[in-house]
Amino acid sequence: MEHLGRHVIIELWGCSNAINDTEHVKTAMLDAVRAANATLLNIYVHTFSPQGVTGVAVLSESHLSIHTWPEHGYVAADVFTCGATTKPQAAAAVLAERFSARQTVVQELERGVFPPPPARGAAKPGRPRELAGV
Repeated sequence: MEHLGRHVIIELWGCSNAINDTEHVKTAMLDAVRAANATLLNIYVHTFSPQGVTGVAVLSESHLSIHTWPEHGYVAADVFTCGATTKPQAAAAVLAERFSARQTVVQELERGVFPPPPARGAAKPGRPRELAGV
């Protein structure tokens, strides 16, 4: 394995009003977790007033999160998984289908990419830079 995990960033546009229904969002999240072949540890879904839903599913393999803007028909979600048996792209497909998205943009990042071994005789890397204000 050349990396520790995969992080799928999901943008869904033109979604149905179901993105403002807490139970529908929760069910879609649970279906997405199953499709990703992940193990659910806990799930929390919150409804905002006057609209919008946010949910987080904590997984043995990491997490799935979702944030909805019903006034724009937009959903932002991400699925971060580790392990060779998970399928985070499958979760993205389920969310797009459950919310009837007219446009879907999915990006996948490899997380924890192992750096190549240093070349023989190469200088040791310096101390990582600290971020200002952190």
